[in-house]
Order: sequence, then structure tokens, then C-alpha cells
Amino acid sequence: MTAALVLLLGVAALTAHTVVNAGRWLRRPTDRPVEVTEAVTVLLPLRDEATRVTPCLRALLDQRGVPGLRVVVLDDGSADGTADVVRAVVADDPRVTLLTGAAPPPGWLGKPHACWQLATRAEASATALVFVDADVVLGPYAVAAAVTELRAAGATLLSPYPRIVVRTAADRLVQPLLQWLWLTFLPLRAMERSPRPSLAAAGGQFLAVDRAGYLRAGGHAAVADRVLEDIELARAVKRAGGRIALADGSRLATCRMYEDWPQLRDGYTKSLWASFGHPVAAAVVLTLLLLLYTAPPVVAAGALLAGAPAVAGVALLTYLMGVAGRMVSARATGGRAWPDALGHPVSVAVLGWLTLRSYHLRKRRRLSWRGRPVG
Repeated sequence: MTAALVLLLGVAALTAHTVVNAGRWLRRPTDRPVEVTEAVTVLLPLRDEATRVTPCLRALLDQRGVPGLRVVVLDDGSADGTADVVRAVVADDPRVTLLTGAAPPPGWLGKPHACWQLATRAEASATALVFVDADVVLGPYAVAAAVTELRAAGATLLSPYPRIVVRTAADRLVQPLLQWLWLTFLPLRAMERSPRPSLAAAGGQFLAVDRAGYLRAGGHAAVADRVLEDIELARAVKRAGGRIALADGSRLATCRMYEDWPQLRDGYTKSLWASFGHPVAAAVVLTLLLLLYTAPPVVAAGALLAGAPAVAGVALLTYLMGVAGRMVSARATGGRAWPDALGHPVSVAVLGWLTLRSYHLRKRRRLSWRGRPVG
């Protein structure tokens, strides 16, 4: 009974932290018409994105509130005709420049190298850079709102997390964990105020940066060999004396990260080992997560069968408290709260399996993404 009460108190405290983060500290850029006066360049790296880049490009061409907007697109060795799709969509729009990327040299991974090539080719007059992935579709004032919030926060880097589009059961189980994890375990206000690089988070799908601060931090050249280049870039900004900020970008942008289960599985597998670092740290964190969020419904069922209704009641309440935290996270970030949150214990178990798979394949040097080795 004591152990069950300890788990209940732990989950309750974490859920309370989620509520505070979501209700008080989470930045929410406006989705209303807003205009910036500074020059902004949007940077779009592409590799084999012919089937899904069109909505992204059209949304970029429809941006409002950024009179000096320029868009630089880099075709990073695509073999599916991505560059032809880009040319067909942008036609002769003078705001758009299409580059042909060079292969990453030794010591570089593909995504950081593509982003660095883009950053070095941005308009010389641009004081703010916005990185966008091909699976992101921006609202009409998204770029202007992101840059406005970047300046209001006094930050060097702002990460407005898009609303994740979920369509399959796998999506609904795994994808909401991204927002849930940082809203539950990351103290947002302390992260913004603290100079500690270890206290950092960012999502590379949609990033706004102050150009001078980005270059002062070394840009993507400082994270050339990092799988989680977005988080490492945030850490580099902090090491250079800059500030970072997270925001709910669900009203500004949507993102459909993976089309099917194999893509989702492999996408998480390639990088989860880097999220946890040493395998011992991963084992400790995953054990705690499984105890707090996956074990309670199992314990509740077992306690009922064993004739221990008090223990079953505490375990059931612990489960429901975890579901509540998941629902708060979903509602705060534009996600689907009900009934998906009921499957939270399964979500955490799947995360554990994906993490084990990530370490296993890395040890065997079999991690790759888009035809390139990682890790």
C-alpha cells in the first residue's frame, strides 16, 4: 500500500507541474494579423520530399505580415524529383531561391549540413532566420508571429511547436508524448532563465532565430555531428550567452511527421539513444516512467483479483492522474485529448520499446535515415 501511495503522489506532482507549465508558463504566439518590419529569410531543407513539400511551399508563399520575406530552399541530394516539384510550385516567384546541396563532408550529418548551407546563403539583410521542415504547413501569419514572439521573449532561439497531425493508432499512441514529456518534466520558466545548456529543448520542425546570436553560437556548424541537432543548437545558443524559449505553435502551424508506422518507428529509433545519453541513464528513466504510468492499471487489475480493493483504488487513481496529465498536455498544444489519453500506459510502454530498439541498432551500427547512416 505504501508503494502505491508513493506512486500516486509522484504522478500527482508531475501532473500538477504539467498544469502549471501549460497554464502559466507556456508561451502562445498570437495567430492574429501581425507585421514585422525587419528582413526575414525562411530556410527549407529538403531531401526526397516530392510527395509532401507542395503544401509547405504554398503556405510559405502565402505568408503575410513580412514585407521583406525571402525563402531559400535546398535540395539535399533528392532522388525523387523534389527539385522539379519546387520549381513547379514556385514558378518564377522572385522571393524564392532554390539551391542544390552538397553532400555532407566527414564529421557532418545530413540535416545540420543542409541547414548550415541554407544559413550561409540567406539574404545578407536578414536579421531573423526561420527554419521550417517540409512536413510543416504554416498559417498565414506564422512567420510574422514567430519573429514577433522571438523579439518579445528577448530570445536568440524560439521553438514554436506545431500541432502534430495524427491519423493512425500509432500516431495517437506515440506522437503526443513529445509535448507531454517537455510539459511534464521540463520547468519552462527556469529553462528560459537558466544559462545552463543542459536545461534546453527545441523542435527543429519550426525554429525562429536571431541571426547574429545564431552565428555567435556557431550555427549548425556547432552541431554538425549531432542527431538531435535542434536540441544541441539550443544548447549551443546558451553556451554562447543567448536565451532560448519554447512556445505552443499549434495555432500557427501543423506537422504530419510520419506517414506510416515503419517511418514513425524508424524516425524515433534513429534518435532516442541521443535523447537519453548513457544506457544506464536511459534504463533509470524508463524504469521510472513505466512504474509511474504503465504499472498502475496492471496493479489495479491484479489487486482486484487478489482481493485488495484499497490498493486497487489507489492504483486506479494513479492511472487516472496520469491520464489527466496527458489530457492537459494535449489541450494545451492543440492535440487530441479524448479518448487517446486513456492509452497513456501503452504509449509509455511503446516509448520504452522504441528506446531499447534505438540502443540495440546503434550498438550494431545499423541506424540510418533517408539513406544515410546516423549515430
